[in-house]
Amino acid sequence: MIERRDTLRFVAALLAGLCAGSGAALAQSRSKELVIFAAASLKNALDEACASWVRQSGKPAPKIAYAASSALARQLEQGAPADLFFSADLDWMDHVAGRNLIRPETRVSLLANRIALIAPADSPAVVALTPGVDLTAALGQGRLAMANVDAVPAGRYGKAALERLGGWDRVKDRVAQADNVRAALLLVSRGEAPLGIVYATDAAAEPKVRVLATFPEDSHPPIIYPVAVVRGSVNPDAAGFLAHLRGAAARAAFEAQGFTVLNRPADAS
Repeated sequence: MIERRDTLRFVAALLAGLCAGSGAALAQSRSKELVIFAAASLKNALDEACASWVRQSGKPAPKIAYAASSALARQLEQGAPADLFFSADLDWMDHVAGRNLIRPETRVSLLANRIALIAPADSPAVVALTPGVDLTAALGQGRLAMANVDAVPAGRYGKAALERLGGWDRVKDRVAQADNVRAALLLVSRGEAPLGIVYATDAAAEPKVRVLATFPEDSHPPIIYPVAVVRGSVNPDAAGFLAHLRGAAARAAFEAQGFTVLNRPADAS
């Protein structure tokens, strides 16, 4: 997919810069503009939050690599240079924290989200997400689009919810697993999959799909988005941008896309 290829090229370029540059030259180049690793589901809201940062601060626009939180965490492990990591779940932030890759005092649980079952906008499907749910009739001969259910947060939440409702075993062999949640959304919006599980915010951003139902909140772990400054960051604007994400302009951008803003310290998560 085009967006995924662009993301991979960007991350590869960052890694190449890390390998090729001397320490002083790299530090100088990294300090000029912010580099943010962010979950794919944040794209619309974070793009707007970045735009408000540019308007208010006069600083250059940050460079953002959007991908699955799992992929970005692994890039950080491999030494990819970034200033902030914005994850779609607590586990992958815990993963990099456990490897001493973030500054723990900067970590904030900023946003909450929901997951939803979606279909193409013109689909006549009707599904109730109640115990014993069976998606096979609505799937017909098609497949259920989801982000990778073993690694990507949206996929793991979706699998957990279907397991809790007793519907996973009926569809586990009919899942089309995508690299990230936006790729799963694309499969449904193009009509290549009759059903999909994505974040509610993703569904709201795509007019070519409609929400059949939102999963009960108690059917999966809470969907929390933490953000933190990466330990290796030398950019003096990293802390300021994190403060901006906790401010009124960014709050408006996140809420406009359907996120719930938590804005609480990490130890309250």
